[in-house]
Amino acid sequence: MKLGLMASLLNGRPYEEALDFVASEGLQAIELGTGNYPGDSFVNLVELLGDDGKLRNWKGAIDSRGLELSALACHGNPLHPRADVERKHHEVFRSTVLLAEKLGVRRVTLFSGCPGDQTSTYPNWVVAAWPTDFREVVKWQWEERVIPYWREQAEYARQHDVLLAFEMHPGMVVYNPETLLQLREACGENIGANFDPSHLYWQGIDPVLAIRALGKEGCVFHVHAKDTALDPVNSPLNGVLDTKNMSRVADRSWIFRSVGYGHDALHWKQIISALRIVGYDYVLSIEHEDAVASIEEGLRKAVGVLQECILTEEPATPWWT
Repeated sequence: MKLGLMASLLNGRPYEEALDFVASEGLQAIELGTGNYPGDSFVNLVELLGDDGKLRNWKGAIDSRGLELSALACHGNPLHPRADVERKHHEVFRSTVLLAEKLGVRRVTLFSGCPGDQTSTYPNWVVAAWPTDFREVVKWQWEERVIPYWREQAEYARQHDVLLAFEMHPGMVVYNPETLLQLREACGENIGANFDPSHLYWQGIDPVLAIRALGKEGCVFHVHAKDTALDPVNSPLNGVLDTKNMSRVADRSWIFRSVGYGHDALHWKQIISALRIVGYDYVLSIEHEDAVASIEEGLRKAVGVLQECILTEEPATPWWT
C-alpha cells in the first residue's frame, strides 16, 4: 500500500507549492478535488478538459515529483432538492468523470447525495423508522430519485472506464455498508466504497467488519485514513447525534482526529490487515480534519502511525500449506 493525501487541506496554496509539500512529507500519492465540497483550488475542469497542453503540464507537475494521482474527488449532492445546487453538483461530477478518463485515473471519490421529500427545498436525511412518515420518505427517495439517478450515472461512468468510490457519510443516503451495497446491487459493480472509517466509528460500526463485508463484494475502491474520538463524557450523556459546530471540541460527543489520536496503532494495524486480506493494495489517502492539531503536525503524526502499520512486502507462501 501507498500513503497519500486528500489535498483539500492545502486549498489556497499555489499548486506546485502544494505538490512540493506533499512530496517533502514522504507521501507517494495525492487525491485532488475538482469542485463541489472539496473545492477546486488545484483543478480547473474547464481548462484541463479543453486544452491538452495545459493538461500535460498540470499532470507533469505531479509526475515530476514522483507522485501518483490516486483519485479525483467531487463530493457533492447531485440529488439536492434545489435545482441550482443539483445542476451544479451534477455538472462537476460529469466533468470529473471525463477528466479521470483523460488522465487514466480510474477512481472518482464522491458522495451519494441526499434528496429532500416531494416538496422540500433542503435535503432530508432520515434516521428513524417511526412515525411511519419517515419510512415513506426513504421509500420515495430511493425509488424516485436515488436509484434512477445513480443507475444512469453508473452507466455513464462505465462508458468512461471509471469506478465510483462512494464515501459512506451520514447526511447522505449512502452512510453505511448496507446502504452502499443496496446502491451497488441496484446500479452496478462499478459502484463501491471510498472507505473512510472516521464516519463509521461514531455510528457504532466496526471498520474491520465493514471491510470484510465490502471486501466479499470486491468493492473497496479507495481508502481515506482519518480517525474519530468519542468524548467519554458527552457521548454517553447525549448520544452520538450531534449538530454542534465541529469547532466546539469540548462540547461535542465526537470529533475527527488525526490517525492514532482516536484509536491506537494496534487498531489501525487491524484495519490495514483487513484491507490486505480482502485484496486492497492501493492508496491510504490521509484526510486531515482535526480541530486539535495543526495541518503539519496532524499530518506528520498520521504518517508516522501509518508507516508503522503498513505491510510493504508480499506475503510468502507458508511452508505448512
